[in-house]
Amino acid sequence: QVQFVESGGGLVQPGGSLRLSCAVSGSIVSTYSMGWYRQPPGKQRELVASITPGGGFTKNYADSVKGRFTISRDNAENTVYLQMNNLKPEDTALYYCNVGTTYSSGYVPRYWGQGTQVTVSS
Repeated sequence: QVQFVESGGGLVQPGGSLRLSCAVSGSIVSTYSMGWYRQPPGKQRELVASITPGGGFTKNYADSVKGRFTISRDNAENTVYLQMNNLKPEDTALYYCNVGTTYSSGYVPRYWGQGTQVTVSS
């Protein structure tokens, strides 16, 4: 069974920064891609960023967060991070960590965390 411990969410003013962390149990983590999804209020869940398990850690980002968010991982700690800078009110959402597989068509999550709330407001 895969278990997630997410942290780092909270309330921040526009232009501020937050760093989300997600520690995942199980040795599978090092062989899987990892990613972050988010679900804004009243909207569908969307992919924010993903990172492959190796090969230089290939990263992909949603257009809306490119240049502001950075995904990284520490395989020794089974942890994935999402550094979020220059946050905007439209970044307000429940952010979910996940573990999955990257195909030629893109990242497909398989296991999900419980989510951590990020609210950007003045």
